[in-house]
Amino acid sequence: MRILIDADGCPVVQNTINIGRKYNLEVIIICDTSHIFENEYAKTITVSKGADSVDFALVNMIKKSDIVITQDYGLAAMCLAKEAFVINQNGLFYTKDNIDALLLFRHTAKKIRNSGGRLKGNAKRNKAVQDTAFEKSLTECIEKNLK
Repeated sequence: MRILIDADGCPVVQNTINIGRKYNLEVIIICDTSHIFENEYAKTITVSKGADSVDFALVNMIKKSDIVITQDYGLAAMCLAKEAFVINQNGLFYTKDNIDALLLFRHTAKKIRNSGGRLKGNAKRNKAVQDTAFEKSLTECIEKNLK
């Protein structure tokens, strides 16, 4: 079991590294050239800029039972198909039971925006609350699957 982070725009990179280190798990940060991540514990892989370049690099690397941290529904769907565990930055597990609804919501929202409509954005992230929820979910996932 490894932890792979879709690090472009991810607010919980350091939290993930800290938990990965606690459980002695390999942590791999994948980002494009717009971001710089240096950490003595985690391995960083930088890919060239491009639409979904990080996503495709990550999907090509994952193995069954790896843990992926991402907020991208499309990437989450591809990772689930490869039998990885997928968690977003707020502690939500993407599963076969919820991914279709999330993808449909994303598609519908895009159609509304493309036709000139407007949608209310997400509430501002509450770092203290959501980081705690994320850390709890990641820890539970690791402990459940190390047994």
